[in-house]
Amino acid sequence: MADEIEFGTGGWRAIIADTFTRFNVERVAQALSDRIHDENQQQRPVVIGYDQRFLSPEFAWWAAEVLAANGLTVRIIDRPAPTPMIMWTVRDLDCAYGMAVTASHNPATYNGLKVFTEGGRDAKVEITEPIQRRANSIGPSDIKRVHRADALRDGLVEVQTSMNWYIDAILDHVDLEAIRHAHLKVVLDPMFGVSRTCLQTILMTARCDVDTIHERRDTLFGGRLPSPNSKTLQALTQEVVERGADIGIATDGDADRLGIIDDQGHFLHPNQILVLLYTYLLEDKGWKGGCVRNLATTHLLDRVAEAHGQTCYEVPVGFKWVSSKMAETGAVIGGESSGGLTVKGHIAGKDGVYAGTLLVEMIAKRGKKLSQIYADIEERYGRLEMVEDDFSFASEDKEALKKRIYEEKDLPDFGLEIDHISDMDGVKVYFANGGWIIVRFSGTEPLLRVFCEMPDAEMARACIDEVVEHYQFE
Repeated sequence: MADEIEFGTGGWRAIIADTFTRFNVERVAQALSDRIHDENQQQRPVVIGYDQRFLSPEFAWWAAEVLAANGLTVRIIDRPAPTPMIMWTVRDLDCAYGMAVTASHNPATYNGLKVFTEGGRDAKVEITEPIQRRANSIGPSDIKRVHRADALRDGLVEVQTSMNWYIDAILDHVDLEAIRHAHLKVVLDPMFGVSRTCLQTILMTARCDVDTIHERRDTLFGGRLPSPNSKTLQALTQEVVERGADIGIATDGDADRLGIIDDQGHFLHPNQILVLLYTYLLEDKGWKGGCVRNLATTHLLDRVAEAHGQTCYEVPVGFKWVSSKMAETGAVIGGESSGGLTVKGHIAGKDGVYAGTLLVEMIAKRGKKLSQIYADIEERYGRLEMVEDDFSFASEDKEALKKRIYEEKDLPDFGLEIDHISDMDGVKVYFANGGWIIVRFSGTEPLLRVFCEMPDAEMARACIDEVVEHYQFE
């Protein structure tokens, strides 16, 4: 049988009814059950949650039935829930493992599975690889199943519908009084995803004036990717400007990433959000510590860290590397340019709900418009601009392309002095002027991703154009 299950940096994602099927989900659940028994962890519960995608509730229950049939106690969050809430529940219940049925920001035709480990962490490759191998070896007769009604009757599956514990955990970490006295106007865009209930509850508790768009369930996500960026947030931008709001907050399909529109109707790149929150934690909250970013994230964080006598740590792409390095170094914030971040003391994974709440707190406590707060940062630390692009390729060309880039280091002539080159994850070229460019293959989609950061966008675009010409992308 072909290996249809393949975990990448964001879990296993595949097209529904192609390889993302009931059988394959049950294979993963059986493989996870086997691992739990091998580790003698069967006395600890397993948490399962799901997003708003087509058949997500059904896939979650099918997985739960397999886990229960293997003698495991399952806590299923039986309503669409943010992935960070599922991770928080894994940690709160002291589970050895948890699962989320989600394809995050992928197109609507996809669904997926994320596996979490003790402490609510993204499973590392040394966990997912054995699960993947085992799952791909499982046949129909190897899967144990129990009917939902029987599992509920026997107490093997417990149903949770409340989000209060997670919401309260966030409320406990923010200055509610400061937000209440600021009387802020906020527009939310869950992008037809799962953040509406949590964000509305948190911000209304803080007495914000909240309006919400795209809040109903739409498994086609309005015909757009549920990924917050300048192109997909045009409706949010319009609402922020028309309502005179202080901030617009969007989250992706499973609410682990966010996008921000400022009071002027400008989209803030995730790099800018990271810099905003890092300076806020250091300068306003008085925290002390470094930051962690992946290779494709702004080096402006390095400048902020250096100015405060701290260190910025660079890790490969994949949030598990960010959270691991944070735990190792005591860094106060970690994130990536794709819109995910977390803060020390919260979960060890991305959380768009908590990040959005922190930004609201920052605006309230600083007493300035968001646009002015970032202008102040640029005045102090300078400006760097990132340009990024994705290039698709024929599957039969992937190995040859990987050989050219990774083994032969066949790179374009950028016409700039090179400081050094790293192959930690893909190939990253560091230029003497402080700029950089990275070329790497996506871990979740058949794409070659290119990121370039320079003092201005024109220089960055020129470097990416060299990549296009060199590898003859269309």
